[in-house]
Amino acid sequence: MSKSFNAFVVNKSEAGFSAGVQQLTLDDLPTGDVTVRVQYSSVNYKDGLACLPESPVVTSYPMVPGIDIAGTVAESSDPRFTVGQEVIAIGRGLGTDRWGGYAEYARLSGDWLEPLPQGLTLQEAMALGTAGFTAALSIQRLEQNGLRPGNGRVLVTGATGGVGSTAVSMLAGLGHEVVASTGKAAEHAYLEELGASEILSREAVSAQVPHPLEAELWAGAVDPVGGDTLAYLLRTTRYGGSVANCGLTGGPAVNTTVLPFILRGVNLLGIDSVMCPQDVRAAVWLRLGTDLKPKNLVESISHEVGLDGIPAVAAEILTGAVKGRTIVRI
Repeated sequence: MSKSFNAFVVNKSEAGFSAGVQQLTLDDLPTGDVTVRVQYSSVNYKDGLACLPESPVVTSYPMVPGIDIAGTVAESSDPRFTVGQEVIAIGRGLGTDRWGGYAEYARLSGDWLEPLPQGLTLQEAMALGTAGFTAALSIQRLEQNGLRPGNGRVLVTGATGGVGSTAVSMLAGLGHEVVASTGKAAEHAYLEELGASEILSREAVSAQVPHPLEAELWAGAVDPVGGDTLAYLLRTTRYGGSVANCGLTGGPAVNTTVLPFILRGVNLLGIDSVMCPQDVRAAVWLRLGTDLKPKNLVESISHEVGLDGIPAVAAEILTGAVKGRTIVRI
């Protein structure tokens, strides 16, 4: 008899939409050459979208959401991975195109897995997850385009979210002067604890103005918001500075002009963590265990829920009500 286990499953049929914890067996798992005993996952914005009845990201049903996975190898026909080895996986369509991490077991291709990076526990890896990886990838791209401590102030938008919280802590740890923007007036102390030297309101960084350029303020920016906020950043980034855009919580449309690019040489850097090349992925995870590892990652930035806590967090993350990172303890 195949081993049974708990999983959080979303499904849609003629009977309607359902989302909740149910029993699966190992025989239910999709094909793959590595079976992972999942210990932790996390909740990201895309996981919130996956839990919607009319999800814009889930490609087939039933689906096990969870775009992040951390656990130990239970079975492997891939010589790169051995039973008992600690591994992680993020992106690659997990939780939207392929069954993801909200289950006690996951089966996937070894090409999507990597060994747990040195300097991180499985819990810490999921306290980072896709959001922390995206923040680190954004910072690395900013550095590749000239950002250095002492160059000037760096703005992080959506700063109380998963990407924003980890980015503030990482940048402060590297020695940057970090300015954070948020719509949550009650969370200023939290952002200061992470290392923000100044905090701006959401309205201050998203106002629409008739001018294509404003005063030069920022040496760089990490922006998971997009929309009017990205337009503001392009108007106010200093000559030769860069904006790393990695999200669209403020909307996908950007009302801007070519002037920031052709008069100030501003760089707009697109950040994709889903299909990021393996060599880049490995380099970023290495740094997440060393110089980019946020302080108090588990204690201050993250909290835990079980499988039954996923629906509430998934709903909150879509409205911007979640602070920091949510680890799912499987």
